[in-house]
Amino acid sequence: MSVEKYLKPEVVNQIKRLDLRAQFVVRGFLHGLHASPFHGFSVEFSEHRKYSPGDNPNDIDWNVFAKTDKYYTRKYESETNLTGFLVMDLSESMGYTFEQTLNKFDYAVCLAAALAYLMVSQQDPVGLITFNDKVRESLPPRSNRKQLGNVLSLLSKIQPTGATDFGYSVGQIAAMLKTRSLVMIFSDLLSDEDAMFNALYRLRHGGHDIILFHVLDEAEVSFPFNGMYEMRDPETDQEMKVDSDGFRSDYVQRIKEFRDSLARQSQAGGFDYVALDTSMQFDKALMEYLLSRRARG
Repeated sequence: MSVEKYLKPEVVNQIKRLDLRAQFVVRGFLHGLHASPFHGFSVEFSEHRKYSPGDNPNDIDWNVFAKTDKYYTRKYESETNLTGFLVMDLSESMGYTFEQTLNKFDYAVCLAAALAYLMVSQQDPVGLITFNDKVRESLPPRSNRKQLGNVLSLLSKIQPTGATDFGYSVGQIAAMLKTRSLVMIFSDLLSDEDAMFNALYRLRHGGHDIILFHVLDEAEVSFPFNGMYEMRDPETDQEMKVDSDGFRSDYVQRIKEFRDSLARQSQAGGFDYVALDTSMQFDKALMEYLLSRRARG
């Protein structure tokens, strides 16, 4: 699978259109995660100094002026950009698709490419971490324009393989992150649910913001199969035959309950849960999420 697949014209156009449509949204979305009211940047008050011609009048401290009748400006420490990490599940189940053009991993890569593009356009550094049963690859965060190509180049060399240990891998990631970061996780979340959320809560407790992109294949949501159908777990190779017509209603209900449970636990943990499937146009799905996050303030 080549990097060109993710940079083919229709994908690039989708990302560019998202960038153009989302300027105000992205600015509020990304910068709103900074712990500061000053135009979204993380800045800390340092000291006062006398106002000099050319200083920004908005920085004048009028409380000090009222007491001293002299102009002083508030001096701030250097602006600090938000650091983002794209965390990609590359376990074998992510390689599944029934009849969509993109499998779950490809779809997640397109989402990740769009977010990397948007973060770099805001001059926020973004890095990449991949995992299955443990962390496999790590690309340090950068904010230059080449970083999108670096991210896609690494992902293009990877094939989904192996089993998942989400909890253990996220625990490793929590130990790796030294500064407060935005952690964007792309996974089908086919792992032990308790271990998953215990690890996510620890990561959140470490001060990191988390967005959990739950990527399923369209068929995993709608169960479009007919008659007797043989199903195989790609990570364990276990097989079972099911009566699709008799099983469909129960399956669809269980998937709904699973997603509802993930959403509730995410809300309880103070992070975002985004349910997606591969039938959704990825730029539209991402735009809807950004708009909903913006609307929540």
